[in-house]
Amino acid sequence: MGTPRIDFLYLNEEDMIKAGVTEMTGCVAAMEEMFKLLKIGDYRMGGPNGNSHGVMMTFPAESPFPNMPVDGPDRRFMAMPAYLGGEFDMAGMKWYGSNTENRNKSLPRSILMLTLNDKDTGAPLAYMSANILSAFRTGAVPGVGVKYFSKEDSEVVGIIGPGVMSKTAFDATMAVRDGIKTVKIKGRSPKSTDSFIKYINEKYPQITNIRVVDTMEEAVRDSDIVHIATSSPTGDINEYPYIEEAWIKPGAILCCPASARFDDDFLLNRARNVADNIQLYEAWEEEMEFPAYHSIPIPAVHCMDMITEGRMKKEQIDDLGDVLIGKVPVHRKENEITIYSVGGMPIEDVAWGTIVYRNALEKGIGTRLNLWEQPYLA
Repeated sequence: MGTPRIDFLYLNEEDMIKAGVTEMTGCVAAMEEMFKLLKIGDYRMGGPNGNSHGVMMTFPAESPFPNMPVDGPDRRFMAMPAYLGGEFDMAGMKWYGSNTENRNKSLPRSILMLTLNDKDTGAPLAYMSANILSAFRTGAVPGVGVKYFSKEDSEVVGIIGPGVMSKTAFDATMAVRDGIKTVKIKGRSPKSTDSFIKYINEKYPQITNIRVVDTMEEAVRDSDIVHIATSSPTGDINEYPYIEEAWIKPGAILCCPASARFDDDFLLNRARNVADNIQLYEAWEEEMEFPAYHSIPIPAVHCMDMITEGRMKKEQIDDLGDVLIGKVPVHRKENEITIYSVGGMPIEDVAWGTIVYRNALEKGIGTRLNLWEQPYLA
């Protein structure tokens, strides 16, 4: 019989940094291993299909209750549970609240926490700050795609939307393609653009050719790798960033962790469409009102809509895991253009959170908290 006492480790943001949460090379490796486990089925996520992104709670447009919040941009709460097997063998859940108005209070738009739990008892093992963790795992997932689908001699990166997602996606790009020489940035404001330039100058002084461009076309043309991560309202697809096929360099990869729009003829007949987890997009297609692309603005969601309509065949979307385990070739043809959709999954948080947690245990980082000496109601 084990002791009924339960302690867990609390890791604040400073603790997470000390425990290696910003170590991008390790994060990319963790995401690659996670995708392999995903492909063989050694994982679970929420929902009846076991592949749900999470459960989201939103607020009404109007409310008769004075204390109840009302709907607004990015105003929601979300629970994202998962189990990941293999070397991770961990259950957990990311929980966050989001509100664009947070920025007026000098707060991030979303405030995130991750709980790790014993897979058998459900007891908490760790409770950790997850803003940096989530940002780095979000960037590392495009990094896996860049590692496999971009040309090894890639030199030019285009950035459309120089926010946090693009910063960590660029970190991951540098982790797998250290020959990058030129960065082109298309932002909406001098503030975000200047912040991105400062980020590059401080972390990658070897990159001396940084160009601010006025149009998405300039950011895309001649770029080997393009990261598209803008904040766009959903519902009207005409508001999504539009990328014309003629702008795209042969052999380029375009990473899409947010809204992006391409011509249907291009997606159907010439693009290499890759999804980070095809089952996630199938789950969205089941869960969201059709067409799901109006709610989830990622290109692979549009592909799922076209499959539903009978305009596209499922075989026209490759699953990243199939590439990693060798079931599908890395390249189907020379100089193909890869549209890589990134949806985000809680198994990613569990994967990187588990490694950071174990680093913290090994290094004696964090604060040990007691849940109980003995459960009152056992």
